[in-house]
Amino acid sequence: MHTLLLPADKSDTAAIAAKILKEGGLVAIPTETVYGLGADGLNNDAVAKIFLAKGRPQDNPLILHVAETAEIERFCHHIPENAYRLAEEFWPGPLTMVLPARDIVPKRTTAGLSTVAVRCPASDITRQIIRLAGVPIAAPSANLSGKPSTTTAQHVLHDHDGKIPAIVDGGPCSVGVESTIVDLTEERPRLLRPGGVTPEQLIAVLGDLVVDKAVTAQIDKDAVVKAPGMKDRHYAPDCQVVIIAGSRDSAARYIHRHYTPKDRVLCFEEELPLYAGCSPLSYGSEADPMSLSAGLFSALRILDDPGIGTVFARCPVGGGVAYAVQNRLKKAAAFHIVDAEAEQ
Repeated sequence: MHTLLLPADKSDTAAIAAKILKEGGLVAIPTETVYGLGADGLNNDAVAKIFLAKGRPQDNPLILHVAETAEIERFCHHIPENAYRLAEEFWPGPLTMVLPARDIVPKRTTAGLSTVAVRCPASDITRQIIRLAGVPIAAPSANLSGKPSTTTAQHVLHDHDGKIPAIVDGGPCSVGVESTIVDLTEERPRLLRPGGVTPEQLIAVLGDLVVDKAVTAQIDKDAVVKAPGMKDRHYAPDCQVVIIAGSRDSAARYIHRHYTPKDRVLCFEEELPLYAGCSPLSYGSEADPMSLSAGLFSALRILDDPGIGTVFARCPVGGGVAYAVQNRLKKAAAFHIVDAEAEQ
């Protein structure tokens, strides 16, 4: 199979992509968060191709992407007022809501659950494709299952060249980590995955928010989850990742003591001088969490090398977008965190 690379600014790109989707094929789509591997979300056979292409477990639900807020009524029922308030504030944008699913949504898309995750992406070309196809796009991140997510079309091409019909190239993703997911099917809103819409922003609209255990710790491998990215080691390069917590100086001393020639250091731009001789790689500025969010997965893909021994990673602290970066790095490290202050 020849994989088409379709520039987002070409006049016929949306029509070509929509035709592939309507015929049951896969198209990688750009969003502000990460690139998604998309199929007609109402077509069981098409959705099955996503799981096959990614090597994705069948119990991991997908997100339905829609072009307008009004479309959620076609796919969801008993929609709470909070959902409309969130959509008014954050759609189109990096927010996914878990809602009760109508029967029109296949169980393969929902991983057998009675709920479905839906979002309206900010990408103009992707919303245009959805409108032309006339169906919602079911799309997880386009990376191979468990590996670092795809934030450029070239990342997708690396993973799927010759395996899928087309990739729509919308340039680098501005947010760079997957969407925030909030579950609105329980008595209290529950954060299932942090992302570009922060917990603080959600609380400002909802007035209340419970943080699911999967955000802060590993959960049982057999647990039933309502959203992607909640289980197991995830977003990880093909080497060991260890987060080194603590002050800059304490972390640098710890890493220099344990560093071997096969290792790498993933750090903030401001810390690069501290790791001379340790093959440091910056993924953004500690003072600018959005740069860390946008740069994290590109950096992890550079480090996706079985020849690397250990990646010693520095992780931001605090709330806002930094909270989402923490979540992804902790998942990549399987929550292996060393406190450098305790090692002095």
